Amino acid sequence: MPPACLIDNLNFLFFAVVYIVYYIYLCIIKLNDMATALNIKRKNIDLPVDTLQKLSIMAATQGKSLKKFIETILISKANSIAVEVSENPSPSGDPWFNDPENIASLNRGIAEMKAGKGRAYSMDEIRELLGV
Repeated sequence: MPPACLIDNLNFLFFAVVYIVYYIYLCIIKLNDMATALNIKRKNIDLPVDTLQKLSIMAATQGKSLKKFIETILISKANSIAVEVSENPSPSGDPWFNDPENIASLNRGIAEMKAGKGRAYSMDEIRELLGV
């Protein structure tokens, strides 16, 4: 039979290992919760009462909470929409801005103005220079 101090040490080591494994498990859960929280944004919305009543009935028929039902609808709708961001800065989509040479010219002008090499003219000055 092993000495009592050896048994006490083994018990201590066993509980220490169990505690460490449990601590690591809690850390992993916390990291997963944090990762999930980083991908979710909370937003309050205001809806008319009759709309909420209709949505509540629809949620109940599917066995979901109202919150989960609304989230499912919104996520599904958002995933079905193709969002495209145009690089053309013109609100009207002017094709002049699609030419890389034109954009380069604009960027040079902006850089010159920032460097103090350019000058801004008033409309009256422009008319005077053009002789209009």
